[in-house]
Amino acid sequence: MPSNYFEIVEDPIDTKDIIQKVEDRNAGAITTFIGTVREMTGEKRTIYLEYQAYKPMAEKMLEQIGQEINDRWPGTHVAITHRIGSLAIADIAVVIAVSSPNRKPAYEANEYAIERIKQIVPIWKKEQWEDGAAWIGDQLENVSYPTGKPETNGGDHND
Repeated sequence: MPSNYFEIVEDPIDTKDIIQKVEDRNAGAITTFIGTVREMTGEKRTIYLEYQAYKPMAEKMLEQIGQEINDRWPGTHVAITHRIGSLAIADIAVVIAVSSPNRKPAYEANEYAIERIKQIVPIWKKEQWEDGAAWIGDQLENVSYPTGKPETNGGDHND
């Protein structure tokens, strides 16, 4: 799998570019998941989100997810791009494209990918609301950082 199939980027994501990475003459299906920034989370109005990542490890984990998908659904091709930085409402935060010979594996693998991203990829987000902000510790939102963003031993999260 080429490493540019699994990227953390700071610029807006071009969905068509991600889809083209998984196109294959033997694919009967291509599914895409496009995760966008929503305005309302429950009763809170989001103004913007800020994503940060430990980029080398995050890209390595995205590639691991791709390998897990290839092992579980043979014949699939996967590309995942996640954006970091400040994202406005409706901006694209993540795009996952999966192709496979048949539609069911493409759907299943795509859902698997987003769930695994939330479980293992070191990406953190800060939610800026009308009345305050909070760093969300992991993408499953099981950990919060009330005193600020997460810290690592290596320093900057955008390495």
